[in-house]
Amino acid sequence: MDFKKHSTALIISSLLTPFISVTAVAETLPAGTSLAKEQHLVRANDAEAATLDPAKAEGLPEMHILRDLFEGLVIQDRDGNITPGVAESWETEDNQTFVFHLRKDAKWSNGDPVTADDFVYAIRRAVDPKLASPNVWYLKLTQISNIADVAEGKKPVEELGVSAVDKHTVKFELDSKVPYFVAMTGHTSMMPVHKTTLENSDKPWSDPKQFVGNGAFVLDEWVVNERIELKKNPNYWDSSDTNLTQVTYIPFENQNSSINRYAVGEVDITSDVPTHMAQQLKTKYQDAFTAVPLLCTYYYAFNTTRAPFDDARVRKAVSYSMMRDVITNGVTQVGNLPAYTFAHEYTAGFDATQPEYSTWTQKERDQKAKELLKEAGYDASNPLDFKLLYNTSESNKSIAVAIASMLKGNLGAQVELENQEWKSYLVSRRQGDFDVMRASWCGDYNEASTFLSLLRSGSSGNFARYNNDKYDAAMDSALAATNEQDRQGFYDQAEQLLAEDMPIAPIYYYMQARLVRPSVGGFAKNNVEGRIYSKDLYIKE
Repeated sequence: MDFKKHSTALIISSLLTPFISVTAVAETLPAGTSLAKEQHLVRANDAEAATLDPAKAEGLPEMHILRDLFEGLVIQDRDGNITPGVAESWETEDNQTFVFHLRKDAKWSNGDPVTADDFVYAIRRAVDPKLASPNVWYLKLTQISNIADVAEGKKPVEELGVSAVDKHTVKFELDSKVPYFVAMTGHTSMMPVHKTTLENSDKPWSDPKQFVGNGAFVLDEWVVNERIELKKNPNYWDSSDTNLTQVTYIPFENQNSSINRYAVGEVDITSDVPTHMAQQLKTKYQDAFTAVPLLCTYYYAFNTTRAPFDDARVRKAVSYSMMRDVITNGVTQVGNLPAYTFAHEYTAGFDATQPEYSTWTQKERDQKAKELLKEAGYDASNPLDFKLLYNTSESNKSIAVAIASMLKGNLGAQVELENQEWKSYLVSRRQGDFDVMRASWCGDYNEASTFLSLLRSGSSGNFARYNNDKYDAAMDSALAATNEQDRQGFYDQAEQLLAEDMPIAPIYYYMQARLVRPSVGGFAKNNVEGRIYSKDLYIKE
């Protein structure tokens, strides 16, 4: 299947129409499916979850779990189509005012009804500067009226452009047209939270006795650094179509360990496969090995605020000498695609102009890199010397080691590798305590802005601390554009500025490789955003 055409058709046709009204279509078991007596699924996770607060979650380890514990206005089906979540239908006439109609049978895990007020409360809470959510930058992209002023404490949260028309109707008013707004509401930061629990509990996110969610599952046990246990939520509106009764998430900083646990039958779905084992595993587990396009880009962020990477010449030199084809073919070996732009190749409706250096031979790139370094004052007597930070995993380590070797061989650079576990890495990233940092970004919705907005000067996701007025202006113009062609043109301008300034070095577009036990049914192989909802999965006999 041509995934690019597929995703484009699905997303653009469903989200860019001036009027939208959708009703639920339930996922059903394939005819003839026999379910196993025990419906307990064990999923490997990339790391220990830093939080289960939807407003504060900022990484995939958290989001995987939150999609089971909470449900937003919309969700996705196995093919990545936007489908009803708590909202059973929605409409807009101008892509600036959106009205969502909530299903009347949606309940919290304690039996309380899920209401429009729950969404208003949650979104106000997430934007409120008192919470200091790391997702405020994302919420600003929604263009909900007054959101920037509220987030900066200039206006009260009550003036945010979200309101409860009645118990089952939520209305959003935006400052400008955002044709993909519906898809944006699927983000974890826009999930509802239970007001009474939050205001009357001291550990509402980690204590199963206090936890209240509205998803298909509810928190049952959390043993830190060992496992998170979820159990089926009988009060979930679609509980009758949810087959799993228990889901266990096991955190793995070391992917070798997850493969070992899979081999002895203790894990049903791995979150990844170690790069050095990919070919071996593909042969050994032919019926379990799966690799699908994933809307994520692997990249290195340069700290543009401190030497030596405050100099664009140095950033370019390092980027040019990173041999992307060697990394994808020789190191990762799962079919990842070399990247020279930030937005993923499978981003719906967007084909970025490839930067000039992407057409050069590696010899030409290395030569240009040496010239740039010399201009910047680096040579054999004064070699480039810096630290490269990555979060602990075999894959990240293998790539970092390879890149350090390339830079030493091509540029004579001295690269010190520094690895940190996930929670420490998040702190270093947030504080800018690094020279060069491994990072990856996965689309929160399938549109170019989900990548490119990250590097705006005011974005908390702008780990490179990139600041370019021209770039911000291009992104502002894209948001304001009234037709699709103009919008894509401004996105292309933004990509060209990134190639010129090089605040980040894109390395590859993901192909997500996993081992999925053949007894697991309902696994999403065509969802380019990698959203795997446990409610859609089941164990076959």
